Amino acid sequence: MSFGDPNNPYGQQPPQGQPGQQAPQGVPPQYGYPQQPPQGAAPQYGYPQQAPPPYGAYPPPGMHAPGMPGSGMPPLAHWGLRVGATLLDGLIIAGPMYALIGLAAAVASDESTEAIAGILSLLGMLYALGMFFFQIYREGTTGQTIGKKVVGISVHREHDGATLGFGMAFVRKLAHILDSAACYLGYFWPLWDEKKQTFADKVCSTVVIKVNKNG
Repeated sequence: MSFGDPNNPYGQQPPQGQPGQQAPQGVPPQYGYPQQPPQGAAPQYGYPQQAPPPYGAYPPPGMHAPGMPGSGMPPLAHWGLRVGATLLDGLIIAGPMYALIGLAAAVASDESTEAIAGILSLLGMLYALGMFFFQIYREGTTGQTIGKKVVGISVHREHDGATLGFGMAFVRKLAHILDSAACYLGYFWPLWDEKKQTFADKVCSTVVIKVNKNG
């Protein structure tokens, strides 16, 4: 005759854990006891993790965005930097064009030099047109025109921080027409806007941020 387990003479089955119950103290968790992650341990697969805020969004209290201590958005470019970049870009495009046109006017003294003057004027206009689209290409692929690179700012998509691409950079350039409306109010809007955006930035969901000039 067998009496079974001397520690369990009556042959009773040990109680199974019920959902929501904690294992007795000193007993390792068995099947049926929900296990909790150790205090201070990093969350593992299966534990809910808080996702970082999207690029351009401010994080909830107590949470910092990766790479930006204390803020969910990179440092925004202030109005003065944006104006400086615009002036430089305008000078890069218009300066050589007007220089060539002025030279054409200076040499067009008689019929023998009219052809040379016409060529110089055409070169000036072609240069301006080519540089205009080159600047858009640079802004779409790198975030920076030549002027933006000099002053250390860059334009990116607000929701993920990616560059715009040539197409959206061109659309943003056209959207500056909105900034010119109502006495150029859109160009001054970054002075008091929370994200320092012009009307074109808001329509195209872009932000202009500070970057390393040597980057």
